[in-house]
Amino acid sequence: MDLLRFTTAGSVDDGKSTLIGRLLYDSKSIFEDQLEAVEESSRRRGDEHVNLALLTDGLKAEREQGITIDVAYRYFATPKRKFIISDTPGHIQYTRNMVTGASTANLAIILIDARKGVIEQTKRHSFIANLLRIQHVAVCINKMDLVDYDEEVYKKIVKDYESFASRLDNIVDITPIPISALNGDNVVDKSENMPWYQGPSLLYHLENVYVGGEENHVDARYPVQWVIRPQSDEWHDFRGYAGRVAGGVFKPGDDITVLPSGFNTKIKAIHSTDGELDEAFAPQSVTITLADEIDISRGDMIVKQNNPPKVSQDLEAMICWFSNKPMASRAKLVLRHTTREMQAVIRDVKYLVDINTLHKVEGVDSFAMNDIGRVTLRTASPVIHDSYRRNRNTGSFILVDPGTNETVAAGMIV
Repeated sequence: MDLLRFTTAGSVDDGKSTLIGRLLYDSKSIFEDQLEAVEESSRRRGDEHVNLALLTDGLKAEREQGITIDVAYRYFATPKRKFIISDTPGHIQYTRNMVTGASTANLAIILIDARKGVIEQTKRHSFIANLLRIQHVAVCINKMDLVDYDEEVYKKIVKDYESFASRLDNIVDITPIPISALNGDNVVDKSENMPWYQGPSLLYHLENVYVGGEENHVDARYPVQWVIRPQSDEWHDFRGYAGRVAGGVFKPGDDITVLPSGFNTKIKAIHSTDGELDEAFAPQSVTITLADEIDISRGDMIVKQNNPPKVSQDLEAMICWFSNKPMASRAKLVLRHTTREMQAVIRDVKYLVDINTLHKVEGVDSFAMNDIGRVTLRTASPVIHDSYRRNRNTGSFILVDPGTNETVAAGMIV
């Protein structure tokens, strides 16, 4: 079975957590004791209905305020597919949480309140989904029960959203679905209240959307995580390099280069927990052995000779600033990229993006928490990379404060 990772995004009170609760409840993916706990919680709070949002909003502060603050991950499966959901907050001050939840997603569910239509928050979340190269978006127009399931309301919102989305360059597949998360209309089962809607229910769309073509199978990239050198008689001379394929396809006999050293050799064999493989491709975790003895350690990258990545100490990137402390000018940070770690400094701020209007604000020299913009960095040693648009694995990094070990920013190499 293949796996779909998806994230939810939407304004405050659009019903993200309720939708996920409904999805889990109607697809029979929650245990009886979980449901009983939610029913008991709902009774104590005085809610009229069973509050399905409590399935994901587990923090005390979230329950008190009725909002989502941190990213909550939920796992479920149907006979067709496995799913990992990240329920992310809608508040503007939790933009960093949304970026975190969306960074691994194949699909984004953008919720729109049928009474409010496309608002600034909708545009902000769509911009972030676009920035993180989420190519599939399900636009769920929620609370249709509060507008009497009116088709014209739905059509107007779809038209407004598509007009805005035409300015974004990465989103390739937009699927609008009118739903009521509270009542379950078009979430798992088709709604009898909206006979005018002929499209799929949300779960049907999630089960059938094709995301297999999103991995880069052209540029062969293999960041080494660990050198395996068993001290045993059976594997006396074994030296393997363990890691996860970040792109492309590797086969025994391939001519490869080890970066940053630049040594060339051939792949001798590819090992997995199931024995030797004829090929390895993203995102498989394997162990590669080479024909020649070369000094290789964690942080090196194995690539094919005919298609090398870029190697540079100067990077240009879009970053989202996570820290409560504003970004200090030319502060020394640690850059973590694939399996490699090095010192880095932010040399220059190109611009800040106003994520409500998508306008570029120039003349800025620092970022505050949740700001997104373009910067140039200088690293202490070369970074072996591709652009984020080409490969999400080798084009992304995080910045860490060496004093506190706090992750202060996430970045996408331009």
